[in-house]
Amino acid sequence: MGLDIRIPLGLIFLLIGGLMSVYGLITRNAADIYEKSMGINLNLAWGLIMFVFGLIMFIVGRRQKWQDDPVNPRPWQQGNRPNMH
Repeated sequence: MGLDIRIPLGLIFLLIGGLMSVYGLITRNAADIYEKSMGINLNLAWGLIMFVFGLIMFIVGRRQKWQDDPVNPRPWQQGNRPNMH
């Protein structure tokens, strides 16, 4: 049909997760930034989680077998094809 919602959702999470991960890597040695989070680099951790989630959403959205294909319908849709004669 149209654009699958998983594609733009995956791209958004890829972008934000990538930015957070890069920021977490740059500031990993700054102890004063992560003092409130008990020394845990939350930017890096959640950035990686968001990046992986976005990658999964993007890949699943781009899979060919989930796309609508009027020429080669899914097996359960073959009986509903109208005659073109």
